[in-house]
Amino acid sequence: MDRSLAPDHLATLVGDFPRTPAYRGLRKALEELIGDGRIPLGTRLPSERAVTRVLGVSRNTVTRAYADLVAAGFATARQGAGTYAAVPLDRRRAHDHALHALGTAASTEGVIDLNCAAGAATPGVAAAYERAMAALPAYLASDGYLPSGLPALRALIAASYVRRGLPTAPEQIVITSGALSAIAIIARALSRPGDRIMIESPVYSNAIEALRLGGGRLVSAPMADPLGDEGWDLAAIEATLRQTSPRAAYLIPDFQNPTGFLMRDGQRARYAAALRATRTTAIIDETLQSTCLSGDPMPAPFAAHATDAFTIGSASKLCWGGLRVGWIRAPRSAVDRIIAARVQMDLGSSLFDQLVVAEMLEADGALATRRTQLRQRRDALAQALHEHLPGWCFRLPDGGLTLWVKMPHGSATQLAADVERKGVYLAPGPVFSVEGGADTWLRIPYAKPEEQLVQAVRIIADAWSESARDTGHRRNATRRLIA
Repeated sequence: MDRSLAPDHLATLVGDFPRTPAYRGLRKALEELIGDGRIPLGTRLPSERAVTRVLGVSRNTVTRAYADLVAAGFATARQGAGTYAAVPLDRRRAHDHALHALGTAASTEGVIDLNCAAGAATPGVAAAYERAMAALPAYLASDGYLPSGLPALRALIAASYVRRGLPTAPEQIVITSGALSAIAIIARALSRPGDRIMIESPVYSNAIEALRLGGGRLVSAPMADPLGDEGWDLAAIEATLRQTSPRAAYLIPDFQNPTGFLMRDGQRARYAAALRATRTTAIIDETLQSTCLSGDPMPAPFAAHATDAFTIGSASKLCWGGLRVGWIRAPRSAVDRIIAARVQMDLGSSLFDQLVVAEMLEADGALATRRTQLRQRRDALAQALHEHLPGWCFRLPDGGLTLWVKMPHGSATQLAADVERKGVYLAPGPVFSVEGGADTWLRIPYAKPEEQLVQAVRIIADAWSESARDTGHRRNATRRLIA
């Protein structure tokens, strides 16, 4: 099914573009919108006549802008069918950047790895391991298989939802081996190979791969201007839902990865209503929900607006990546279906890791310390970027683990290859794009120690300065794990 962009929505996206000359300003505006993913690839652009009407420009202006867009590789013209958004071949997303191992430990010695939005263990994890070890003998007489998860941990997680205003019984919680496992289980339970699944773009790259590996046909829903205030382009999302009728929709309403946006209550209600209208089931990724750095009250959980939603949580981002424990909050009517899908993949998560996470959830003071640490590191990274790369743009998020940073020009993919040679691993925008584009954007996490972040920015700035002098020599980036 073709997706089309309404003329009025195109006018809103384009805004007040430069008109000297108008065709060039329109072409540049469209190129940026397609490159950033706000106009998804494969979307049919409005007819020249319609654009002429809504923008108040001449037909010749639109004809030339579209022709230049095609010549630059940002659109394709189909005889008798219209003009469709595209990206040049060298800017398509690198599907093989995600889900690849880093290699040997020795190969990363002295490297600052900013591919992973994760740092060292939260203070208190070591003590939690000691308490879990003391509790473990009580479980050794059992067979150790708990497909639904450790009852004590399920109860703690259910109670956390209740405190947030979402009534939840422990029976609604299924423990998984991390958030990616949870995504795969839900996709298996909800959809069949070939079913459409709507997903935000840009978005967490491993979620893209996990849903694709499950056989889903991904349909991108563009985020709004990453430097603006809205976060989600709800008009475009509503149009995408109407035009594609996806079986499920994956979204990250809490400090969206990589943009850092937090969805407001009103946006959640409108989004949930659009999902109900098309009978689309929401898969809600809340793995970053507990990383609020502002101290302000959080909105109600998305599932409070969409009672049939499946919600995903994880211990890895806030506690430690070595704790491979996630969970699913499922509607009561779907719990058996989730467990049935889960046992097709594995028979349960590490019992010992679950005991550790239970200890961490009962020691909230350690998590508060982690949030203070993240706030300081975020501010240090922002200051370093302002100092060493003053032409780069970003908005300071109120939570999450990353900054989504826009370069004034050039290729983020090429810059990532350049800085890798200097000892910094960096994830370029196309890795987070469902279909392509975003090659002037970089995701820079702030989970590392402040001195490493400042050093990394200096190295990036050096490579950026060198690239301005040497734009002809291109290198390929090594495959790295993204987290």
